[in-house]
Amino acid sequence: MANRQAASLRGAAAGVALTLASVLGGAAGAQADQAEGARAVDGAPVIATQQQRVVRGERYTPGISVTPDGCEVWVMDDGAEGYAVANVRPDGTPVCREINVCGVMNTDQFFATDRWHIGQSGRERLREFFDEATAFGYIIAGHTDSRASDEYNMRLSQRRANSVAEVALDAGARVIDVRGYGERQPRATNDTAEGMAQNRRVEILCVR
Repeated sequence: MANRQAASLRGAAAGVALTLASVLGGAAGAQADQAEGARAVDGAPVIATQQQRVVRGERYTPGISVTPDGCEVWVMDDGAEGYAVANVRPDGTPVCREINVCGVMNTDQFFATDRWHIGQSGRERLREFFDEATAFGYIIAGHTDSRASDEYNMRLSQRRANSVAEVALDAGARVIDVRGYGERQPRATNDTAEGMAQNRRVEILCVR
C-alpha cells in the first residue's frame, strides 16, 4: 500500500512539474514575442528570427543579427536571457557585409524647425524608399548644423533618426542601428546657409 501511495504521489508531482514548465515556457515565449514586436528605434538592433522550436517546454528563437560594423552574429534568446557569437568562416575570419550610404534625406523636407515629427507626405516618400531598396538591413544616422548647443543637437539628431527608423520598421525593413551625431560630422561648411542645409540630414546606410 505504501509503495502504491508513494508511486501515486510521484506521478502527481511529475504532472504538476510538467504543467508548471509548460506555463513558464509559454510566459517566456510571450515575453519574447512582445520584445520582438516592439519598435527598436533607440539604437537596439532588430533580430531577424528563423523557425521557432520548443525544447523541453521552453521556446528558443534562433536568429542572425548584424553589428553596426556590418559583421554577422548568431543569436539565441529564450525570452529571459540570450547570447550571441560571431559568425565566422572555416578559416576563422568574420562574416561581414558591405555598408554604403544609399540615401541622404534633407531634414528640411521632413521636419519643421526644431521638430522630429514626420508629416504624412514625408512618411510616404520614406516608405517608397524602403519598399524599393534591396538591402539586408539599414543603419540610420541623424545629423544637424552647428546652431544650438552640442547637447541639444545630439538629442535632436537622435530623435529625427528614430522617426525615420520608425517608418522603416512600419515598412517591414530591418533596422540594425540608429545613431545621432548632432553637428559632429558635417557634410559641408557651417559658415553658409547652403552648407548648413546640407548638414541638416538623415543618412540611411544600406547593409548588403
